[in-house]
This record gives sequence, structure tokens and C-alpha cells, in this order.
Amino acid sequence: MFTPRRTTLTLGALLGAALLAVPAAAQAVPAAPAPVTARAATGLDDPAKKDIAMQIVSSAENSSLDWKAQYKYIEDIGDGRGYTAGIIGFCSGTGDMLDLVEYYTQVKPGNVLAKYLPALRKVNGGDSHAGLDPNFTRDWAKAAQDAAFRKAQDHERDRVYFDPAVKQGKSDGVGTLGQFAYYDAIVMHGDGGDATSFRNIRKRALSKAKPPAQGGNETAWLNAFLDARVWAMKQEEAHSDTSRVDTAQRVFLKKGNLNLNTPLDWKVYGDSFHIG
Repeated sequence: MFTPRRTTLTLGALLGAALLAVPAAAQAVPAAPAPVTARAATGLDDPAKKDIAMQIVSSAENSSLDWKAQYKYIEDIGDGRGYTAGIIGFCSGTGDMLDLVEYYTQVKPGNVLAKYLPALRKVNGGDSHAGLDPNFTRDWAKAAQDAAFRKAQDHERDRVYFDPAVKQGKSDGVGTLGQFAYYDAIVMHGDGGDATSFRNIRKRALSKAKPPAQGGNETAWLNAFLDARVWAMKQEEAHSDTSRVDTAQRVFLKKGNLNLNTPLDWKVYGDSFHIG
């Protein structure tokens, strides 16, 4: 109810008398409720942290912090997975490159890569370039100039790798560093049924420690997870260099930097990197 700023003396006296007659507890004015604000992303899904995650992964995958320059990247690195390409290392031999080009073709039919879909379906599961050479790498770089293709890479990175890692990390009660450790593991190993997949790396860690959500200590859990990750990496010659764990993630963990706060200094394959 609106109350005028000015009142007569008589009215003021009457109000004063009325208040004296009311018990003190009844005179108390309840505090206004706190304003409701939108809940910010917490953990690796915070935009600034996500960008840091992309830089750290790029340092290992591309020896560069400039992850946005990697949309056009493509080469066969001789790991038995055919062509490796893009911001997260989509591979022609593991299905995620096929999924990406199929999605890109859904949102932009007739794109420069659409004609390679039959070949990508045939080479899936191996290292063959049949039907891709000699122009696939050139056309990939051309596609990377298209904002729709870059957006498609972002979409598939999040759907297949980033979002599942963050979801599992939050479910396990780990902070930003732990969520990043999960993300990097899924990027390299996928989340299939083989012994070195992310889910089985996590299962192996569970035999040694418990995540915070199950009453465990976060640092102990992440050490167990990274131990299991190193074991998985050593099962394959192409991934046997474990520096992306030993001189990067372990460094952050030993410093107690569970929130992945900057500044960050680490090494991968002997190269030094810094984020201020």
C-alpha cells in the first residue's frame, strides 16, 4: 500500500501510539528475499575454463595453444586411425570424422565434404585413404573456411567428448582439473567398450580409490585415475609418451590446483607452455 512521504503531526502521534501498543516481535519487518540470479556454469563448462581446456589439449595434439587455428588441420600421423583432423583430432578410422561430416551435411547439404561420405563409411575402422585421396585434405582445409563447418566441429566436440566428461566429472564430485582429466582421456581413448576406453580407465581407478561423490579424497582419486590413464596410454605405441599426464596434469595436481586456476605452466613432449 502506498504511504505518503509527508503526514500530519496528529497522524504521526497516532501511529507512534499504535506501535507502542504492539509487541516488539510483531513490529519486526521481515528481510527482503535475496535477488535470484542465473546460476553460472561451474567447473570446466565455465567459458573461460573451457577455453583453457582447449588450449591445453591443443598443446598436446598440435604443439600450439592456438586451438582455433586447428579447424583446418589434417594429416595422417601414422597411428592406424587414418586421417586425424580438426580441433579435437577427428579420425577417419574411428567414426567421429564420419559423424562430423554427416552432421555438417545435415546442416549444410551439398558442402565440399559431402561427396566423401561414401568413402568415409568404407574406411571407418581402419587406416585406409581409399576414396579420400588425393583431394580430401585440400577440401577439408577449404571447408574450415566455412563458419558452419567450424560450428559443426564445436558441436561434435561437445556432444561426443566435452559434455560427457563434464557430466561424469560433476557426478563424481571432482572439480575443474578432474573434469579436464576426464575430457583429455575421452579425447584420446574414446568411451567405447575396449580396455583402454575412458569408462574402463575410470573402472580401473575405482579398484584403487573412490571419487569424492563416494566419500573419497579428490587428490587421491585423481592420482588413481591418472595412474590408470597412463597404463592405458602405454598399451598403444602411438600413445606411449605420457608427458601430457606426467608433465602437465600431474603438475597441476601436485600443486593442489584442483580448479585449474591460472597462471599455468606445463610441458608436453618436451615443449614448455604457459597460460597467464
